[in-house]
Amino acid sequence: MNQHPEPSSPGLSDYLKTWPLYLLPTHALSRVMHALTRSSNPLMRRWFMRWFVKQYGVDMSQAQEPNLDGYTHFNDFFTRALRPEVRPVVSDERAIACPVDGAVSQAGPIHDGRIFQAKGQDYSLLQLLGGDEQRAKNFVDGGFATLYLSPRDYHRIHMPLAGKLTAMSHVPGRLFSVNAATARVIPGLFARNERVITYFDTEAGPMAMVLVGAIFVASIETVWAGEITPPASKRVRYWDYQGNDAREFTKGEEMGRFNMGSTVIVLFGHDAMQWAESITPGAPVQMGQYLGGVNNH
Repeated sequence: MNQHPEPSSPGLSDYLKTWPLYLLPTHALSRVMHALTRSSNPLMRRWFMRWFVKQYGVDMSQAQEPNLDGYTHFNDFFTRALRPEVRPVVSDERAIACPVDGAVSQAGPIHDGRIFQAKGQDYSLLQLLGGDEQRAKNFVDGGFATLYLSPRDYHRIHMPLAGKLTAMSHVPGRLFSVNAATARVIPGLFARNERVITYFDTEAGPMAMVLVGAIFVASIETVWAGEITPPASKRVRYWDYQGNDAREFTKGEEMGRFNMGSTVIVLFGHDAMQWAESITPGAPVQMGQYLGGVNNH
């Protein structure tokens, strides 16, 4: 991957957007959002969905159910399935598929256990993984890609490679917004927010997918365990899927979803892969497109 271009430094507007987040009861607001987005009230189910589609330019022709009346509540619509043919998954066995629709926040190498966030901002790989030293060793001097999902994007998360699920953890934390402004201003943003970390064995070796929560991201779920949060937790929780509990996934298979939008960080080990030259900060991406390639060893 090429060196990161130098993004602009934070401006006054970035600070004005960010400072109120330190004061807001973000967890309480997210729990309220969790309830509202599951309400079958006609005002929420019809008026708000139609406003949302118009406001964000959502292309409902790509959805398996294009009729808004076919959704029981807003979250049902927000996590809608797409028609398979509109998101073909790159077929080459050594090609890494993009796990989500969204935009590249950053991508590149992990240097000395630090991950680049924005100009003047980085954070600890170990902190991102909730202090798990054993698993963090797998990604030292490896590669990362941080992918941001906006409200208009498809919010199901898919496998970049075929792999076997080995472990999962839930790390409690803050619920700051995860947009470009907060990335420029808040130190260690992605290692401070609540997150669900999933670990897999793949053709490229160990792979982690970090599902980062944010304000109004009322819940994160995986296909094998359902809703991980809420409820909230004050301590790190771990799940081990070794042995008979291991589950195999194919490339492109759904592995989880955000109930409201956020960020996915994909991690690989040292010299395991290379990101595509097109994967640069700000570049739009779609689930299934070529994200990078597995190195030959």
